[in-house]
Amino acid sequence: MKQHLRIGDTAIVEVMVTPDMFAQFEGEIVHPVYSTVAMVYHMEWASRKIILPFLEEHEEGMGGAVSVKHLAPSIEGSQLIITATVSALEENTVMTKVSVKHGERLIGMGEVKQVILSKSKIASLLAK
Repeated sequence: MKQHLRIGDTAIVEVMVTPDMFAQFEGEIVHPVYSTVAMVYHMEWASRKIILPFLEEHEEGMGGAVSVKHLAPSIEGSQLIITATVSALEENTVMTKVSVKHGERLIGMGEVKQVILSKSKIASLLAK
C-alpha cells in the first residue's frame, strides 16, 4: 500500500433514500425507511473510497469487521451524507470511523475495518 494514507483522511458518499434501501426481508418491506443493511453497505463504500487511491496494482482491500449503531430513521427522499474518517493504521489494516447524517441529524455511526492483502493471497484464501 502506498504510504500517503494518514489518520484523519476522509471520504464521503452521498445518497438519497430510495425504496430499494428500505428495511425488508425476502422482498417484504417491514418499514419504509432506510435500513441498517443499506447503512452498512454505505459505510463500507465510504471506507473503501478512502483506500482506493492508495492500493498498489497487486493489492485489494477486504472487509474485516463492521460495527454500527442505527440511531434514527430516514424516510424516502432523505439526502444522507456518509463520512468515513481514518482512525487507525496498523501494518495492513485500515480502521475508519463512519457517520451517517441527514442534515445535522446523526442517523448512524460505526467503524469499519479493512485489511489490505495481495490479490494472490486473496485468491489463495478463496481457493481453500
